[in-house]
Amino acid sequence: MEFDGKTAWITGASSGIGAALARDLSGRGARMVLSGRDEARLSEVADDCATDTLILPFDVRDDAAMADATARALDWQGGIDLAFANAGVSQRSIALETDMQIYRDIIAVDLTQQIAFAQGLVRPMVERGSGALVFISSVAGKVGVPMRTGYCAAKAGLIGYADALRAELTGSGVEVHVVVPGSIATDVSRNALTADGSARGRSDSAIEKGIPAHEAAKAMLDAIALGQREIVVARGMEEAMGEMRRTPDQLLDQVARMVEEGYIDKMRAED
Repeated sequence: MEFDGKTAWITGASSGIGAALARDLSGRGARMVLSGRDEARLSEVADDCATDTLILPFDVRDDAAMADATARALDWQGGIDLAFANAGVSQRSIALETDMQIYRDIIAVDLTQQIAFAQGLVRPMVERGSGALVFISSVAGKVGVPMRTGYCAAKAGLIGYADALRAELTGSGVEVHVVVPGSIATDVSRNALTADGSARGRSDSAIEKGIPAHEAAKAMLDAIALGQREIVVARGMEEAMGEMRRTPDQLLDQVARMVEEGYIDKMRAED
């Protein structure tokens, strides 16, 4: 994939991985659509971008606002070529102490609304016969990590949705990529939800010592440009865990062949 001249939309673009992706992508010639809840911080990221930029602030939990933003994003340059489902919130609490509403909140932001974001773009991309959807999951979506039960569930679910969607889109011209980051130096731990729903307010040493966001963004984009479907961006033990649980390309190819050989039509015929 070439990024020059393409239009890319990033949710969670006001900081961290999202902001780093925006800066890198614009440096590669992509026009940027930036979304998040904080318009002022989105404007700061836009100022760092070297190409045309559209700011669409909204809360991903607001379905009406998301639908309006999707319509505006699609209309801006005649379509979205590359979309990053990146908005999310982490967790730092053990299951025994965590209120059920926290699980609902985390799964809504990290899974349900990321699916909603993608669903609003799949049909336009298929109709154009091109495009790419990128889902930012986590090593925690591959390996159950303590104090992140809700987060692990949501990120694992995101991988499942993306893998099934990729299979369904076989031959459509639309690519689906899953990014599996380990510890990246962002505010993700500081903003993580605790057992009562309050923000943790402090970071982890692993996050503080993690991969700089701009390095992680470059690695992600380089891998997307090469067409990699599952992209592990981690170091040390986290990289080893991500690679150990990586979905083999042969398996992804096998599922794609099922679709090519008429699996969906056969299933529909049985209805």
